[in-house]
Amino acid sequence: MSPSSRPQPLQVARVTSEAAELLEVLWGRASTAPVSASQLRVLFILEHHEGINLRTLAEFLGSTPPSTSRLCDRLQAVGFVERKIAAESRRELELFLSRRGSAFLADLRSRREAALEGVLEQMSAAQRAALLRGLEAFCSAAAEQIHDSGVTDVTDARSA
Repeated sequence: MSPSSRPQPLQVARVTSEAAELLEVLWGRASTAPVSASQLRVLFILEHHEGINLRTLAEFLGSTPPSTSRLCDRLQAVGFVERKIAAESRRELELFLSRRGSAFLADLRSRREAALEGVLEQMSAAQRAALLRGLEAFCSAAAEQIHDSGVTDVTDARSA
């Protein structure tokens, strides 16, 4: 495509979708073991919203409290999540990302970035600069749309 052409949103959406699928493959090589994709999302949410209760977490996930509780049980069993009794109500538990959970996310991000770096090294400096500008614009537009629609996405564009 020539720089003077004006790509249509559908065309860009298709390429962006393909890029997202390729990112999933690259990130899959970086492995998220010992957690599932759903459990990983819980970790990302807790990283940004420490101390939320189970009901709020379930709302963020679009899930039910019993299913969310089971996810947290498994994450607590591997030492990634901590449950603490809320100061305001002893009947309510607050959820926190443990030190081990934070270390896991830092390591996962490092492995993902290394996988991406290998791909980006194959591109010219000009291509990387153009990609960076485009991704920054995309993140800005996506965040604006998410906030304008009233949807709360706690994972943040830079977390996943």
